[in-house]
Amino acid sequence: MADLFGPPPAIDMPRPLADRLRPKALDEVIGQSQVLGADAPLTVMLGAGALTSLIFWGPPGVGKTTIARLLANETDLHFVQISAIFTGVPDLKKIFEAARIRRQNGQGTLLFVDEIHRFNKAQQDGFLPHMEDGTILLVGATTENPSFELNAAVLSRSQVLVLERLDRADLELLAQRAEQELECQLPLDQPAREALLEMADGDGRTLLNLIEQVAAWETDTKFDKATLSTRLMRRAAQYDKSGDSHYNLISALHKSVRGSDPDAALYWFARMLEGGEDPRFLARRITRMAVEDIGLADPQAQGVCLQSWETYERLGSPEGELALAQAVTYLALAPKSNATYVAYKAARNAAKQTGSEPPPKHILNGATSLMKDQGYGAGYAYDHDAEDGFSGQNYFPDTMNRPEFYVPVERGHERELKKRVDYFAKLRAKREQ
Repeated sequence: MADLFGPPPAIDMPRPLADRLRPKALDEVIGQSQVLGADAPLTVMLGAGALTSLIFWGPPGVGKTTIARLLANETDLHFVQISAIFTGVPDLKKIFEAARIRRQNGQGTLLFVDEIHRFNKAQQDGFLPHMEDGTILLVGATTENPSFELNAAVLSRSQVLVLERLDRADLELLAQRAEQELECQLPLDQPAREALLEMADGDGRTLLNLIEQVAAWETDTKFDKATLSTRLMRRAAQYDKSGDSHYNLISALHKSVRGSDPDAALYWFARMLEGGEDPRFLARRITRMAVEDIGLADPQAQGVCLQSWETYERLGSPEGELALAQAVTYLALAPKSNATYVAYKAARNAAKQTGSEPPPKHILNGATSLMKDQGYGAGYAYDHDAEDGFSGQNYFPDTMNRPEFYVPVERGHERELKKRVDYFAKLRAKREQ
């Protein structure tokens, strides 16, 4: 039929709201003043006519693609957009060749690579010669920490700019622009409107998708928060169990425990569980916190963690997660000491520096006559024979000055341990006189 009567008439499909509201100039971009403000990096680069290759690092829906496209417009560069997920080496070769021809004809190319961290090392290395000879100006976008995911060579030839999730004021401004474009007010009361902005979780694209759904509802009244929550699903919180969010949240949990804030610690613990984190991973990290940051200031802390871990294994989720929450609370409120952790690291460092120094002969066992002839065990003082159960002998290599690794703090149980350390130090000094 198409051969006889020609192609069917084009149908003018409605464009998504996010596409209709895409900024046409950099000063229309909402948020990101840290890179687009008066004295911000991109403004300075454009003013000097010296735009360099860039890596945009930030969460989804904050304008990475839009800013890249507008930079191409500002600099009269041909804009090419690819995704590392769908682009292979043959595709890259074609793109680089087209950019080379374009450059010979007097026009540069801004190559925008979405999800650039998904390219492997060899693929990332393939960009280098084309960046260096000016064939392309690379703008990469990533939601992952570039320090971990991108080659050092690519990073050294680029400037990393951090884009931030949109805040409450940014989202409200975006909602107002959407209402102007749609020529209608959203049928929401104020609490419901606030809830809608919260559902977007800092993602502008998500907010516009939600607004498009709400605007399509036929109603003569305003919906309340409860109705909105029934009709719409909240955007899943950004959390990648193997990516940057994973490490950011476990860091927040660990530091909240170290900072003795049980409320903050429970919040980050809950955030990780809501994001789908494996409770066993949390159990292991919580136990590490007990060892690293509480130590002997509360010797029971490690046992509490292990018992909570075992309880989780017996109960499973979700009931067993409460046991882990109890451990988090206990650790946050426990006295803190990293004295053993510091002592351990110092001892490891000393062990590396002293190489193969042997123990002093008086603490070696003289198991054979030859060994006894060599002085093994000679002069060893059996501590239990001493009046106070302490001989005060030297147990370090003869060539090594006695170091001090373990320095107990004046908190929790380590107060008592400090008394013992000081007591033995006095006895040792007395024996050496």
